[in-house]
Amino acid sequence: MFIGEYKYNLDDKNRLALPSKFRNLFTSGAVITKGLDNCLFIYTDKEWKKLADKLANLPFSQAKSRAFSRMMLAGAMDATLDKQGRIILPDYLKDFAGLSKKVVVAGLYNRLEVWDEKVWSKYQRTSEKDSNEIAEGLVDLGI
Repeated sequence: MFIGEYKYNLDDKNRLALPSKFRNLFTSGAVITKGLDNCLFIYTDKEWKKLADKLANLPFSQAKSRAFSRMMLAGAMDATLDKQGRIILPDYLKDFAGLSKKVVVAGLYNRLEVWDEKVWSKYQRTSEKDSNEIAEGLVDLGI
């Protein structure tokens, strides 16, 4: 399970170090894709397969299903960690998420999210300010 918040710097070659405590989960590779809220999602191969199977079973006759599948699948790429536990972020994903040099890697149970540090800080401030309202809305979801 991925949890926590980690701050890193992208180097000049767009390499991003993943948190050392999670690196062993990516020994068979990783998949990076466009995420929601203008961040990137990083999945283990196992978790990516689960998601891709769900996406493949969405009704292709619905425009929203096609659009979401295209974003997640066509925007994805395989990645391998180097000896220092880094992955290379391609320019199209870096640009999508508006990443600068300083980034935050956030653990969210079955995936990692990569955010520009300033965007993450703003998102957190807004979410924390609205936390009571958000929590009340979760009652309908059984939480």
